[in-house]
This record gives sequence, structure tokens and C-alpha cells, in this order.
Amino acid sequence: MVPESSPGHNSHADHLPFVAPCRQVSAAAPLQWLRLGWRDLVRAPRQSLFYGVLLAGLGATIAFLTWRFGLLALYLGLASGFVFVGPVLAMGLYSISYQLEQGRKPTLMFSLRRGRAHLRDTLVLGLCLLIILMVWVRAATVMSVFRPSDAFPTWTALIPYLGIGTIVGAFFTAIVFAATAFSLPMLLDRRTDAVTAVVTSINATLRNRSALLVWGLLIAAAVVLGFVTLFLGFVVLLPLLGHATWHAYRNTIDATQWPPTHD
Repeated sequence: MVPESSPGHNSHADHLPFVAPCRQVSAAAPLQWLRLGWRDLVRAPRQSLFYGVLLAGLGATIAFLTWRFGLLALYLGLASGFVFVGPVLAMGLYSISYQLEQGRKPTLMFSLRRGRAHLRDTLVLGLCLLIILMVWVRAATVMSVFRPSDAFPTWTALIPYLGIGTIVGAFFTAIVFAATAFSLPMLLDRRTDAVTAVVTSINATLRNRSALLVWGLLIAAAVVLGFVTLFLGFVVLLPLLGHATWHAYRNTIDATQWPPTHD
């Protein structure tokens, strides 16, 4: 056992709260986040679009493999994309905004180094998301029992199927959205763990429901636009959303009680 007086005992960590406090933001705040995110993208276009190409390519690859090989490819794509690749790439975008905030010239090497430094916690969060997504996929499969057997069903017959599917999808979407709205930026910015970051994110989402509803609708619109443009729009939209998410975190979460990460 390590005595409390010894250098190995982190007495400061013992007194940290379980959740970081959050600020109340207006429903119009997401528009400001997007404006600041666009400013970061313009200030570091080469670095931002590099991540945009990688993220768009990842999404297109998962979509193609799912179409080509079916559900097994979807599982493998989610496992590789959401656990091992996606969170690290997202950390890179947050790191670019962090570097600009600190008056640095953004470099990909710095971004990759910061992402690698937080790899353990991002993998923990990624694995949690993967479990939720797997359950979501299975729930969507179960919903097929409510699908009408007629080749050309009427709208009345489709109402139970569409209604239950929408409710289930909204439930899982809300869980993933609340857990990830602020957690990854907090992991990058502060020396904390994945559980604290996720609880902080959920708490801030519940306390700023109007703003986060607007933010969620804006993200959904960007996703639809990305699919309509056959993933090409994601090259710009995903970096924009990534930078905006960093500013959403800065605007909403007060994590000053946790020590900052060292460069």
C-alpha cells in the first residue's frame, strides 16, 4: 500500500469530482460552433482535409463492404472503424483546433502523437460504442418481424413497422450522441478517464437539451448531405463537424479542475 504522503499517491485525483461541471448554452450556440469550426478548417485546410479524406474513405469502405458481403462485413467494418480508426482520426481534428487555439502552426505529427497518447482511453470508449452499435444492429434485425409480408403493403400496414423502428433508432442514437458529444475532446484536453468523460458528456447533453437538439439536427443534415454526394461531401463536412465539436466542448464543459495533458 502506498502511503498518502508518498510521491506516488495522487491526492489531487482523489478529490476530483465524478463529472465536470457544464455551462448553460443557448439553442443558437451550435451555429457559433460551426462558424468557429469553419474558421479552423480555413486556417488549416491541408491538415483538416487530410483527415476528411481518411474519414470519408473509411465510411465509403464500410458501406461498400456491407453492400458487397452483407452483415458480417458491417460488423467487421464497425469493429475496425469505430474502435481502432475513427476515434484516433477524430482526435486528430480536435488536436488541430487545439494547436490553433494555442497559437501553434498545426502539424499532422503533433496530432498523431496526441492521438496515440490517449489511445487507451479512446479504445475503451470505442469498444463501448461498438457494443451499443452491435446491439443496435441486432435490434434493427429483430424489427423485421413487424414488416408486412405483402409485396406492396399499404401505409396503414407500415405504420407499426416504421413507428417502432423509429423509436428504437432514436433511442440508440440518443445514447451514442449523448455519450460522444463532449467526451473525446475532454480526453484530449485533460488527464481524465473514459468513464468521467462519458458521464460528463451525458450530463452536459441533458442540461443543454435545446442546444444539443439543434446540434444533433445539424449533424444529421450534414450526414444526409454527405450520403447524397456519394461520400464526397464528407471530405469537408466531417472536418467541419470535428472542429466545431472542439469548440462545443470549450463552450460547454468546464474541465479546469482536471490537469491539462502535456504536449
